[in-house]
Amino acid sequence: MAATSRNEGNANGVRGGGPRCIAIVGPFQSGKTTLLESILERCGGVSRAGSVKTGNSVGDASAEARSHQMSTELNVASVEFLGERFQFVDCPGSVEFLHEMRHVLPVIDAAVVVCEADDRKAPALELVLRELEEADIPRFLFLNKIDTASRRVRETLGILQRASRTPLLLRQIPIWQKGIAVGFIDLALERAFIYREHAPSEIVPLVSEETGREKEARFSMLEKLADYDDALMEDLLGDMEPPRDRIFDDLARELQHRHVVPVLIGSAERGNGVTRLLKALRHEAPGLGETRGRIGVVAEGAPLAQVMKTWHSGQGGKVSLARMLRGRLAEGDVVTSSGGVEARIAGVLAVKGMEQTRKPAAEEGEIAAFARLEGVVTGDALTLGKLRASVVSSVAPPEAVHALAVSVKDRKDDVRLAAALARLAEEDTALTLTHLPEFGEMRLSGQGEMHLRVTLERLAGRYGVSVESSPPQIGHRETIRGKAGARGRHRKQSGGHGQYGDVVLEVSALPRGEGIRFVDRITGGVVPRQYIASVEAGMRDFCQNGPLGFPLVDIEVTLTDGSYHTVDSSDMAFRQAARIAMGEAVPQAKPVLLEPILAVEVVIPSEAMSRASAIVSSRRGQILGYDSRPGWRGWDQINALIPEAEMPGLIVELRSATAGVGSFSARFNHLAELAGKPAEAIVASHALAQAR
Repeated sequence: MAATSRNEGNANGVRGGGPRCIAIVGPFQSGKTTLLESILERCGGVSRAGSVKTGNSVGDASAEARSHQMSTELNVASVEFLGERFQFVDCPGSVEFLHEMRHVLPVIDAAVVVCEADDRKAPALELVLRELEEADIPRFLFLNKIDTASRRVRETLGILQRASRTPLLLRQIPIWQKGIAVGFIDLALERAFIYREHAPSEIVPLVSEETGREKEARFSMLEKLADYDDALMEDLLGDMEPPRDRIFDDLARELQHRHVVPVLIGSAERGNGVTRLLKALRHEAPGLGETRGRIGVVAEGAPLAQVMKTWHSGQGGKVSLARMLRGRLAEGDVVTSSGGVEARIAGVLAVKGMEQTRKPAAEEGEIAAFARLEGVVTGDALTLGKLRASVVSSVAPPEAVHALAVSVKDRKDDVRLAAALARLAEEDTALTLTHLPEFGEMRLSGQGEMHLRVTLERLAGRYGVSVESSPPQIGHRETIRGKAGARGRHRKQSGGHGQYGDVVLEVSALPRGEGIRFVDRITGGVVPRQYIASVEAGMRDFCQNGPLGFPLVDIEVTLTDGSYHTVDSSDMAFRQAARIAMGEAVPQAKPVLLEPILAVEVVIPSEAMSRASAIVSSRRGQILGYDSRPGWRGWDQINALIPEAEMPGLIVELRSATAGVGSFSARFNHLAELAGKPAEAIVASHALAQAR
C-alpha cells in the first residue's frame, strides 16, 4: 500500500489538520501506561521506557498515582512517527476513575483498548467498550501480555467478543515456540515477524508449518471485511486473491465506520507489537476531519476548542486542557465559553505527563492547556471573541455510590477546607460536595472508596488540609403510633405586661409520607384569630426535635381549645404554649423511630448474582425481584429496598464480589418504623452525640 495515500487522506478522502489524537483505554492494570511508555521510547519521546512499578513513567506521575501504582487521572504525551504527529491520552482504567475519559472521548479521533487474555477482566473490558460504543469512537484492541498468555488467541477472542457488541477482527496471530509467543504473523501483509526486546520486530520468512494457520486466519479476516464490501465478497467466492491495497482500504473504512474492531497483539512491557500498532494507527485511524463530522462541527468558522480536563497547579493556577477542533488560539486571545464566560488566555502550554512547557499557540487539531481561564469548566466549548460557543458535547456526571462526612482536624482550617474541596470538585466532575445544615455536616461523594481516598490524599498533599472522615449521618425521623391530647399554658408575670397563652392540642398519626398537618377547630374565639399562626409555629418548632431526638413527621395536630388574656397574651406566649402542649402530648402518643429506606438497583455480571444477593440480604435488604440488565448480555440486576443506614460500604463489597465492576443506583423510597434494640441504640447514640 502506498504510504502517500494515507498521509494525504483516509478512506473517505478527509483528513483534517494537526496531529491525530488517540485515547489509550482499558481495564485496570491492563498495561495502558506501560504501552504509552513503549510508544514514547519507540518514537524517541524518551530515551528509555519508564515503569509504573519503579515510579519513573511519564504517565502516572502524580503523587497519588505513584503511591497506589495506578492511574488516577488522564495523562497526555505527543510523539512523531514516520513523519506524522500523534497525541496520546492515557486514561485511568479503574471503574472508580473511568469518568476521567468521558470528556475525552467526544473529541479524540480513535482509541486503543488495551486488554489481556483474562476472562475475569472481561466484564471490566465491557464497561470500557460500552463507553466507546455509546460515544461512537473508532477503536483498535491491543491484546497485551501475549508473552505470558496461557490460552490460544482464538479462544481468547471468543471471550473478548462477549464484551463487544461490534465484531472483533483478528489482524495478527502469534508465532509459538515451546508454548511462548515469540512473534506474530500480520494477516493483511502476509508477513511473519519475530519480536525483539524494546525494538521493532524483525521480518522473517513465513515457515511452511505456519502457512495453514495463516491462510485460515486470513480468510476469516477477509470474510468479515467482505460483509461490507461486495467486490471483496465476489473475489472470495471466485477464489481470487484480492489486491492488497483494497484490503487496507477496507480495514481503514470499516474501522472508521465502526463496523469492526481490529485486534492486534503484543507485549507493552517488552515493546513487542508497538511498531505495528503505530503503523496501523498511521494508516487507518481517522483524523480531525472525520472527528468533526462525527460530532457535528463544521470546518469553517471561528476557532473552536473543547475542554476535556481542568486542574489547579501549584504555581500556574487553573489550567484547562482542551483540543482545538477548528483554527488556533494563542496567548492573550479572549474566548467565550458555551457557559457564557468570557476569559483571556494567560498562556498556552504543551503537556507531557506532569511536565508543562509554554508555546505561542494551540494549532488546529492539537491538545494543549490554557492557563487561567477562570469560570471555564470541564466540558465547555471555547470560541474566539464575544459570541458564546455552541456546546460540542455534554457529559452528565456519574451518580455517586460512596460518601464520607469530612471535617477538619483544626478548626482554623474550615475556610481552607471548603476552598480546597471546591477546587478538587472542579477538577473532578464525579466529586460532589454537599453541605447538610441538619447535621452540621460536609459530605463528600464519589465513585468508590479509592476515589475518595485519593481525593483526601490530594487535599492533604496539595493544600495541606488534613481531615477526619466518617460514614455520613442518617436522616432518621420519628412519628407517633397513637393519639393523645394535652393542655399547654404559658404564664409569666414580672412587672408591667406579663405573658399569657393557653392552648389544648390533640396529636394523631398520619399515613406515611403525609408530613405535618395543623388543624384549627377553635370556636367562640377562645383563641383569637391573630394568635392561631403562632400556635402552629410553636407546634412546628417542637416537631424539629421530637422526644426521641429526631425531627417529627407524619403527625396531625389539632387546636381544640384555649384561653387568652386581653393584656398579657402575645404571639410569643401562644407559641411557647404550643411547645409546652406538644411536649406533654407527643410522648403519650407512642413515639416511634423511623429510618429512611432506599430503592436500590444493583447491576452485576450474571455469575455474581448469588454473591450480590447475599450481600443485599446481609444488609437488611428486601429483594423485590431479579431481571436481566436491559441491553447488557451476561449482566443482571437486583431490585431491592435497603435501609440507608446499611448503605455505607455497599459499593466496596459489591466491587470485591464482582472483580471491580458491580455498581448500584439508589433513590429515597419511604420511611419505615424501626423498633427494639436497634432503635434504642440509635436513640442512645444520638443523645450522647448531642450532649457533647
